[in-house]
Amino acid sequence: MKKKTKTSNKQIKYFEEDSDDNFYYVAGYTDGGAPYGLTREEIISQNLRFRAALNKDAHKAAELIHIAIADIAEKLTGQKKEENIRETLEHLFREENNRLSYQNAIVADVLGEVVGVVITYPGADASRLDEPLIKRLREKRKNEVIVFDKEADEGDFYIDTVCVDNRYRGYGIGTMLLKEAEKLAIQKGYSRISLNVAEDNPYAKKLYVQLGYKEDKVIKINEHLYGYMVKIH
Repeated sequence: MKKKTKTSNKQIKYFEEDSDDNFYYVAGYTDGGAPYGLTREEIISQNLRFRAALNKDAHKAAELIHIAIADIAEKLTGQKKEENIRETLEHLFREENNRLSYQNAIVADVLGEVVGVVITYPGADASRLDEPLIKRLREKRKNEVIVFDKEADEGDFYIDTVCVDNRYRGYGIGTMLLKEAEKLAIQKGYSRISLNVAEDNPYAKKLYVQLGYKEDKVIKINEHLYGYMVKIH
């Protein structure tokens, strides 16, 4: 009854119009008027892939990064308004050799649409990757003493940011992105993988514990407490 063939890019444009509570893409209707087609779960299972980010992914990536890091984005960009924050994040993502660059990102892709992102880099590179952001802020604010809080230990492979589009949550994509980051860490020869989770986010902390992360210490980032969690491979 359900159409199992891969949908074309042309069809994707009509997903929002050709959908109901049960189907992400309505392929047609039975003689009785009942819809049939593909569920979102089927679309994801058939078409989800993970790839290195490209600078053309910047617009969606900036949105996801902002959602993930919230007020830290204000600190990194020096902006207050959402549109300005995201515009700056988009610019930084397109650029090279900074912490938020596409060079450090893996995206989850469904039929050409970016639905998730994870940003990683060695802790030892954190200071170097922050230099362009700090230089920009010092010039903008005319303040030479601006610094960022230290987020990652030098010997770790650090997962800076992970976020999944709200429409695609609940399908395990966030966990799969973390596993992609862990695979990259192992490929690069790191046995310690770390990330930070807000102390007031017990749901996320529980998930990381289930994935094998253990709290190593508590640190402060942008005046908020975070659990610094480490996984040993």
